[in-house]
Amino acid sequence: MLDPETRNLKPENNIKNNPKIMKAWAFYDWANSVYSLVITSTIFPIYYSILTTKYEKKEYLADQKRWIDVPVRHDITLFGETYHPDAVYGYSLTVSFFIVVLLSPFLSSLADTIGNKKSFLQFFCYLGATSCMGLAMFTGMNNVFLGLLFSITASVGFWGSLVFYNSFLPDIATVEKQDALSAKGYVYGYIGSVILVIICLILIMVVAETPKEKLIYTRVSFLFTGAWWFGFSQYTFKHLPQFGNVKDKLPKDLVLLNYKNIFKSHEEHGGFFDVLKDNISFYIDVAKQSFKELFKVGNQLFANTNLKFFLSSFFFYSVGMQTIFLMATLFGKSEINLDQGRLIGTLLVIQIEAIIGAIIFSRLSKKIGNKNVISIAVILWIVACLWAYFLNKENPTVEYQFYGVAAIVGLVMGGLQAMSRSTYSKLLPEDSMDNTTYFSFYDVLEKLAIILGTFIFATLIEHFNNMRIAALAMVIFFFAGLMLIRFVKINMLADRDTL
Repeated sequence: MLDPETRNLKPENNIKNNPKIMKAWAFYDWANSVYSLVITSTIFPIYYSILTTKYEKKEYLADQKRWIDVPVRHDITLFGETYHPDAVYGYSLTVSFFIVVLLSPFLSSLADTIGNKKSFLQFFCYLGATSCMGLAMFTGMNNVFLGLLFSITASVGFWGSLVFYNSFLPDIATVEKQDALSAKGYVYGYIGSVILVIICLILIMVVAETPKEKLIYTRVSFLFTGAWWFGFSQYTFKHLPQFGNVKDKLPKDLVLLNYKNIFKSHEEHGGFFDVLKDNISFYIDVAKQSFKELFKVGNQLFANTNLKFFLSSFFFYSVGMQTIFLMATLFGKSEINLDQGRLIGTLLVIQIEAIIGAIIFSRLSKKIGNKNVISIAVILWIVACLWAYFLNKENPTVEYQFYGVAAIVGLVMGGLQAMSRSTYSKLLPEDSMDNTTYFSFYDVLEKLAIILGTFIFATLIEHFNNMRIAALAMVIFFFAGLMLIRFVKINMLADRDTL
């Protein structure tokens, strides 16, 4: 069913290091990173925490001779069992990444086969953007599962689009430019997301005059997030190239990919049901090939000693990095009990720091190599986790200590993400049309790490009712990642192994 020639199509020769194309690619970070900040990191987790809180009770701290407000949360009943709402939120993230893991190998293989990975990038972009807007319908405990559903589909849209977005990096930039372009994308993303969050904060904290109005403007911010993501991504889709022209190599009238063809009679190809049968057979073949290809690529990558240690390290430190990134806001709200304004202000500072961190780490890699830069970042993550564990809300300086932890996280967050993406990109074969499949493996590995991390984090919250213990558990994964990255023997900035 699949013609081998399909997989040997080369991208156009004039797209490498094309300034307009590279800018358009990086600009997608500007478009989609508002999801990361508004929905994942700041406004939605706080909104979720508020709507899942019954009331706040007063608790007296005898040592400090002062009263503090302690939130009492609603339990969420799921399959006949009751769960802490923060644990349910963590499990919902686990579900979303599990869906991405199942879909991305198949879709990336389909994109490599058809040569239309930009179309898949668009699909997941629009899924994520509309889901963000759908969160505006989440209004309380009466429809909490609707909010969690849109949270899941928004996550699938965001992370699903990154599979295809990241795979463009080696297609459009040569090795020596990939570090800078990867960092540039993150910088665009941090700047764009900070701008939107500031706009949303003005609405929520300045324009809104009552608690009810604050909740209304919070929902408006979800609409803005989806519109921003949808609107600014059009610049990327306008200039990013579409590889391949393989219509003659595929089943006639792909009815499942082109909704317009579903409504045709298809008499020239034997009728609708014959075409549908041919399509289903085609997709089954692609599904089988995709997972076979994924395992083949995995074996290829891990057969290379350098890549084996890098990817193993990446998996372990991603467990900690991505889990903490996803749960950080709920940590500040639940464990430190920071008010909304200070918490969001802290997270904004983190984003600004991340811009600086991405630039610093990109430049530092030119002097000491990617391996050493990644090692430094992981060590700082370990320090942040240990510090977070020893935070005690009864300590009068706990708020300032939390700011210190946040400062470390902000510095290394953008740098480690950018260096990981570009390091992997530089280790791939040049001019390969299988880049989507290679990055699918990279993204699947990252999502498996997040599935493991969010599941462990949520389970520890449910068992101990304490996020600090969950944060401490992440140290184990960071330490494993640090040990493994040190086994990489070459200067990854300068050398490339052929797979």
